[in-house]
Amino acid sequence: MSETQGPDPTDLEAAIAENPEAVAAFVERLDAVNELLDVLALGEGALSDEMVRELSATGSTLAESADGLATDETVALAETVGENGDELREALDTLLELQRSGTLDEVAELAEVGSLATAALDDEMVTSLAGTGAALGEVAQTAADDDTRDGVETLLKSVGEAERESPERVGAVGLLRGVRDPEVQYGLGYLLAVASAIGRERTAAESD
Repeated sequence: MSETQGPDPTDLEAAIAENPEAVAAFVERLDAVNELLDVLALGEGALSDEMVRELSATGSTLAESADGLATDETVALAETVGENGDELREALDTLLELQRSGTLDEVAELAEVGSLATAALDDEMVTSLAGTGAALGEVAQTAADDDTRDGVETLLKSVGEAERESPERVGAVGLLRGVRDPEVQYGLGYLLAVASAIGRERTAAESD
């Protein structure tokens, strides 16, 4: 079996003579590759056992950190950020504008003042505020009752109509004449019912 013959030296010299620039560029690249390999070999030889262990430990730490970040929560957070990128960017722009204008500092100062005011409240003041809040809650609950709301609405409408009619001055005779009016009689009955209810509430409160 015949062995593969290398290129004829004469042919190689002819090829070099025909393309001297390409051959020179190839030689330069080859020299650069050889220099890089030499540098890598020197760097590898200069690494001590301790340096190798430190690099290995650093790689392990980075791998553990990557595993810790690759959780369902972080993936969901990244998806949320991606889906709401425009809104988050607008919110950040607004926050930056507040910071540049000084408004953000003012808001922080107001929050600090509120915190100091809350801390300055003693037990008696807290008790008083709690009692006031409870009383207001009872009033609100009473006002939310359907009958109470209807009664207040009736009174307000009646006052409005009376103002629109511009009532005249009435004496004893006019009062007697007005009492004969069915509407006046109904109104007086309503006022008497309110007066009776007020009396019952006051009596119950005094008995307690």
